[in-house]
Amino acid sequence: MNANAYDSLPEAVTEVFGEEATAQRAYDLLTVDVPVGSWIAALEIARDKLGCTYFDWLSAVDEPGVGFRVCAHVVALEGGSVRRLLVRTTVSHESPVLATAVPVYAGAEWHERETHEMFGVEFTDHPNLVPLLLPENFEGHPLRKDFVLAARVVKAWPGAKEPGESEHGGPKRRQMLPPGVPDPNDWGPMKGQLPPAPARPARGAAAAGDRPARRARTTAEGSATRPEAAEARPPRRTRSVSEGSASQAAEGP
Repeated sequence: MNANAYDSLPEAVTEVFGEEATAQRAYDLLTVDVPVGSWIAALEIARDKLGCTYFDWLSAVDEPGVGFRVCAHVVALEGGSVRRLLVRTTVSHESPVLATAVPVYAGAEWHERETHEMFGVEFTDHPNLVPLLLPENFEGHPLRKDFVLAARVVKAWPGAKEPGESEHGGPKRRQMLPPGVPDPNDWGPMKGQLPPAPARPARGAAAAGDRPARRARTTAEGSATRPEAAEARPPRRTRSVSEGSASQAAEGP
């Protein structure tokens, strides 16, 4: 029965997971998206009705303009076959709160602790939602798209040991800030101690208004470097086959 219910998806996703659920199958992976209110119910359906008793992992993805997409990957190992299922839901950036999956899959406890650290998702009723990987008093959530990479602010970009810099000799590369990194004078340990980084000019915009318009010349006018050559050159005379070429004129009778 479990295999039949799994094979009927994604066509019968609303019958199995509810009216608001959607599903798609790609690369031998079935993905089911459910609303936040149906998160725990969807995991129970995956375990009890689809036979997905093996919990693999749980994490999240920061989707700008959408929210944090929490994903749980579970597997059914019945009948000598492997059936993979990815259950997903999306919480907002403003209120990233989701019910814990530990009562359904006990192995989700450490995964939710990591997701809480890296993305800031709050799992309600979690038995021990304390830091797992990051040091004590760490500020921020490293896997969010808006998290500032402090190492790129402290270290000069593109680096102090690039070719052409420091002891390598040669011309020094132009210093510039990578995308998404603030000015070290505005953020970090050197705040207020450095001059602002130069803004990168738009390509071709600086000298576009200073160049004079290029004047087109005809063949009769000649080139721009030798205008007098075109005026002094006599018109070319056309010769017939019987007259021969200019180099054969001296060989005639």
